[in-house]
Amino acid sequence: MADLPKVDIDKPKFDQSTYISRAKHFFLVTNPLNLLASNEDLERAKRIVLNYRAGKPVPECKSIDDVWQAKYLYDSAFHPETGEKSLIVGRMSAQVPMNTLITGCMLSFYKTTPAVVFWQWINQTFNAVVNYTNRSGSSPISQNQLITSYCLATGGALATALSLNSLVKNLNPFIGRLVPLAAVAAANCINIPMMRMQELQNGVVLLDEKNNVVGQSRKAAATGISAVVASRIAMAMPGMVLTPMLMEYLSKRGVLKRYPMANAPIQTLFCGFVLIFATPLGCACFSQRASIKVSSLEKSVQEEIHKKNPDLEVVYFNKGL
Repeated sequence: MADLPKVDIDKPKFDQSTYISRAKHFFLVTNPLNLLASNEDLERAKRIVLNYRAGKPVPECKSIDDVWQAKYLYDSAFHPETGEKSLIVGRMSAQVPMNTLITGCMLSFYKTTPAVVFWQWINQTFNAVVNYTNRSGSSPISQNQLITSYCLATGGALATALSLNSLVKNLNPFIGRLVPLAAVAAANCINIPMMRMQELQNGVVLLDEKNNVVGQSRKAAATGISAVVASRIAMAMPGMVLTPMLMEYLSKRGVLKRYPMANAPIQTLFCGFVLIFATPLGCACFSQRASIKVSSLEKSVQEEIHKKNPDLEVVYFNKGL
């Protein structure tokens, strides 16, 4: 430890005040290769992070870059507040491979009702796991809340997809290819707030610059959840817009008529390529460690904070992903 510089590894490696730096951070966070790490690798990374934080020796690391590598691997599998190991399909590193398969299939099989129902159900099941895994704070989510969120989001997605499919039957085929995006956007607006209802009801923990707890706010929770909804839609949009554009081009060129079996593979592979970039770039729209002015919080929270620190103007919280 004496040979390693002391840095605050609880803050991202890159400055989060600029979009480019946040994008670099999230390219590491969402790296699909992190899924290949074994339990032994994850426990080793956890040990390095905990020992480094505590000022203990970390003989496994020869440089600070080794510490950062362990930190990002640790963050990819463990919740930042509770410290619990996340379900593998709910981790941000699983976003690209899982969304490649699901989005590719939603875009390929959007015309028939059974296909729409099945793939929207699969998508909302996956989203429910992701939203639960990446929630902010350690507030428990009841079984009733989980079921309600899941049913409302799935119902919203299906209602949007099926109703829009019926409306666009006689319109340009390209318009029909955009229906899955509308369904995904509608579902995100339902699923994320419902899955994180405890935060909206009880608030999220507020911290000062030194990570001292100074209060809890429902307004901060609403701000964070709104940002997550926007970033999830931003993540989905490039793949669900560019892919239909590609398929429309190939259709006009007659490629799909000559090779009809290539429809689903082309959409899935191209969507996966786009998601490699769209996922971290969408996440980078907002910093995970969000900030909010004390003056924007509830009056009671402002009073509580000013009693502890009269000069505090900005507080921080984990908005989730």
